[in-house]
Formats: sequence, structure tokens, C-alpha cells
Amino acid sequence: MDILPIILSAIGGIVPAIFWLIFWLQEDRIHPEPKKVIAIAFVLGMFAVVTSYHAEKLAESIIPASIVLYTIIVYAGIEEFFKYVAAYIGAFKRKAFDEPIDAVIYMITAALGFAALENSFFIITDLLNGDVVGGVITGNLRFIGASLLHVLASGVVGVFIAITFYKSRAIKILSTIAGLFVATVLHTLFNYALLEDLFRNMTQYGIFVVFGIVWLSILLLLVIFEKVKRFKNPKGLDVI
Repeated sequence: MDILPIILSAIGGIVPAIFWLIFWLQEDRIHPEPKKVIAIAFVLGMFAVVTSYHAEKLAESIIPASIVLYTIIVYAGIEEFFKYVAAYIGAFKRKAFDEPIDAVIYMITAALGFAALENSFFIITDLLNGDVVGGVITGNLRFIGASLLHVLASGVVGVFIAITFYKSRAIKILSTIAGLFVATVLHTLFNYALLEDLFRNMTQYGIFVVFGIVWLSILLLLVIFEKVKRFKNPKGLDVI
């Protein structure tokens, strides 16, 4: 078996994800997270691709093929849920999870691990079909589009967790559910725009319009990220 396509697809998927991860970690230089915990969250994010795939296949066997939008919604929800589970298992139950901004950092880390393996699978499909140019294009488009969509959606979940970091357990749970709901909506809109309406009906540059919206949303997430970094523990209120 030729392992070159596997190596190239792994590089094409993981290296860009590492680039984005370094970028986001630089945004939290004052109180950096333990590299070990970051690595665990990233790897579990990659593993979430596998669990999501099997969950999606199960959903596919249940949902009628004609209900396309419902399928897109369910797929988006499954992926957002398993990215959250990756961050929860890898980081949220550890001592390193000790301030609000950590929620955003670890959710984004898990999302980038997910994006790394997912992108590798897309790239290797082109390479195994002998389409090297297609593989390069796929890698580049996912670098500026799908990868950031995962960051945006999981970052939103992290923000919802962060804003209730010092609240009761019940409020935290409700906020996390709300965050997953919003993330699923964002993920669904992105997928629907590319797969159903906008990509077919817009101009040849329609895909870049969709990616542009994602980029603008990422800028908004950066602004919120800066505000979350200033969250302080209210005096006399313990972390639960």
C-alpha cells in the first residue's frame, strides 16, 4: 500500500490546524494552558471525527433520505456535541480548567483537532483518486472555510460556558445546551449554504461569500474573546 497519500493528507490536514491552534493560544499568553492538556483535547477532538461518523451513519439509517435539511441539522448537531465531549473529557474535568477563557480555548482546541482529521480524510480522497490538484484545492479551501467554521461553532459553545463559569451547576448546564444549539444552527447554515442553495444559485464566487461571512464572524469571536479574558470571579462567590 502506498503510504505517501496518507502522509501528505495528514500533513495537509494537521499542519494548518496546528497553525490556527498556535494563533488562538497566542491570544491567551498571560495565562497559558498546560501543553499536555491542550494536546489531549486536540487528540480527542480528532477522535471525535470517528465517533461522529458512526453516529451520523446510525442517524442516516433512521432518517429518510428525502429529508435533506433535517439530515444536515442532525449531522451538525452530532459533530458539535462530540467536539464538546472531547473538550469536556480532555480538559473541563481537569484542574487546568480554572478560568472562564479556558472554556473557549479548550473548545477551539478540540474543534481544531476535529478539523485536522476531517480535512485529512477529504484530502486523501482526492489523492487516492489521483487528483493531486484537487487535494491541494480542498486543503486550501478547508483551511480558510470549514476549519474556521468548526472554530467559530465550538468557540461559541466556549463563550456560553465562559459567561456562566461562576454560576450554579444548573445554569451552567442550561447555558451549555444553549451554546450547543447556537453552534448547531451556525453549522447547519454553513452546510446548507454550500450544499443546497447558495452554492448553486449564487455566482461562481458564492463560496467565497460564505467563507467571508465565516471570517467576519471569527473577527466578532475575537472581540468577544477579549471581553471573556476580563471576566473575574465575583467577590465571595466560589467556582462550582
